[in-house]
Amino acid sequence: MALLEDVIDASGGMTRWNSLSRFTLHLSIGGTLFADAGHAREFKDVTAEGSTRTQSLRFTGITGGERSGCFQPDAITIEKLDGEVLQTWSNPVSAFAEAGPPPLADELHLVFFCGVAIWSYLTIPFLLAHPDVVTEELPPWQQGTETWRRLRAQFPPHLITLASEQIFYFDGSALQRRTDHELFGMNVADASWAHDNFGGIVVPTLRRIQAMQPDGTVIAKPVLMDVEIFDAVFE
Repeated sequence: MALLEDVIDASGGMTRWNSLSRFTLHLSIGGTLFADAGHAREFKDVTAEGSTRTQSLRFTGITGGERSGCFQPDAITIEKLDGEVLQTWSNPVSAFAEAGPPPLADELHLVFFCGVAIWSYLTIPFLLAHPDVVTEELPPWQQGTETWRRLRAQFPPHLITLASEQIFYFDGSALQRRTDHELFGMNVADASWAHDNFGGIVVPTLRRIQAMQPDGTVIAKPVLMDVEIFDAVFE
């Protein structure tokens, strides 16, 4: 597919991506989803270490710098910085989908949600080339004076994502600028911008999730989730 090839090339190319096995981020995550659940500062100024090949991510410095949280699709753990396990949650996927309000009520839910989101953010667009991901190019979208190309992706059940179906928008430079999907019963737009090159991989360093009208118009407030990546290292 021409669009997906363009997008992958713009983000660093599949050859470079396949040479990597892990990434380390310095970032902050916030927004009303966190504040409304009483966790406004849980993920401020944290380190995230993850695998590029499997869904695995470890956050260090959550809860005011005092704990770590580990995400894998089949298990979540909360640990002290010395490695002592404080809480565990096995097979969180089905339970998370049934979570009542607020959906991020405790640290285990926070680590699961942030793990899914950040791992997806760092592996897309390369993840879209996975043989089990079904993609389809859609008609372009007019964003002000710009024309953005779009790609619909259907993710298989064994890849844990924020939504099984998502629509990705790419600007004239083939860089990801927006993703539409469902989240906690809402239709949301996940904007991405301020791209930077880290060791040959181009990553949007700012992201913002906002609710969306049926016609695709973004509702400015509240901001459901904000992500700022200060630095990234790929190895």
